[in-house]
Amino acid sequence: MGAVVLNQNLHLNPSKGPQKLIGNNNDVIEEIGGLIRVYKDGKVERPQIVPCVAASLADPNHDDQLGVVTSMDVVIDKSTNVWARFYVPKMSTAIITTTAATQLLAQKLKIPLLVYFHGGGFCVGSAAWSCYHEFLSNLSTKLSCIIMSVNYRLAPENPLPAAYEDGFKALSWLKRQAVERNENEWWWSEQCDFSKIFLVGDSAGANIAYNLSMRLNSDDAKRLKPLTFKGTVLVQPFFGGESRTESEKFSPRRSALSLAASDTYWRLALPAGATRDHPWCNPMAKGSVEEVSNDNDKILLPMMVCISEMDILKDRNLEFCGALGKKMMKVEYVVYGGVGHAFQILNKSQLSQTRTQEMMAHIKAFIIRY
Repeated sequence: MGAVVLNQNLHLNPSKGPQKLIGNNNDVIEEIGGLIRVYKDGKVERPQIVPCVAASLADPNHDDQLGVVTSMDVVIDKSTNVWARFYVPKMSTAIITTTAATQLLAQKLKIPLLVYFHGGGFCVGSAAWSCYHEFLSNLSTKLSCIIMSVNYRLAPENPLPAAYEDGFKALSWLKRQAVERNENEWWWSEQCDFSKIFLVGDSAGANIAYNLSMRLNSDDAKRLKPLTFKGTVLVQPFFGGESRTESEKFSPRRSALSLAASDTYWRLALPAGATRDHPWCNPMAKGSVEEVSNDNDKILLPMMVCISEMDILKDRNLEFCGALGKKMMKVEYVVYGGVGHAFQILNKSQLSQTRTQEMMAHIKAFIIRY
């Protein structure tokens, strides 16, 4: 499959609040322009603003990044329609198709696994979106790693904690693959180093990755043995709060996420009656970061946070990193100048492409270090 070419300046234009659809007897109670529309009777519409693409086999005749990665979709849970798209670099898939001697060598060349969660405010997005397919194909090649991109249930039909539950369900499925060695999954599992797994996500997906990393500090971690998790990478993590930060008040124009859209996502995603100071939204709230970090019996995963200078979430992300650092957690962060929220998947400007390459290099260094 050739490279997926997106609009050079794909811009999501969120509305400033609920709108009423003219000419329809059913009121629209929540809407983010071009992305999601929620009706009073509970019906939800999601316009296809970003095309979905199919998984694809590595093409030896293509030199582009998408051509050297094999991607395939796997069902995680039929009952909830949770699935994942796997990305395996061609250098790994080639190893398992040759001689026994080469297969023995492959055992020494197992590569890390990144469990990835896409963004979209918990309400939109898909592991099949073309922008994610392109980004993760490139990331898999640059990092020489396998990527499992989880397609979880969306709000408002499935409010939180559904996405968290789907994330843990995906990890439980991974455990079964590590233990049972299902021959149907040989094409990726034979090359997977189940002792070097990282939780990764962007925006709402980073929120999911963070919450899962906290859950790994409980007895749930024992249920996932022999999986070994080495760290967490949060790209522009989607957090909020009742009080506004300076960057939220400023709402940079270069960011794909506006404050109005952020508030709408949280109204749709949080449980009924919850405020933006719910710990799932605001990890700075009492009972979240502080309590977990003060438990000396829990081993917290090293964490890397990627922050965008022109993102409304910048200040909140920086405060988050500061709080974790004060609790002696292994956290490092990088601020990418001149770019906004989701620049790595939604913006194809030269600056965004440069920053994306920098981000990939930083993530690679983090993975090698741990």
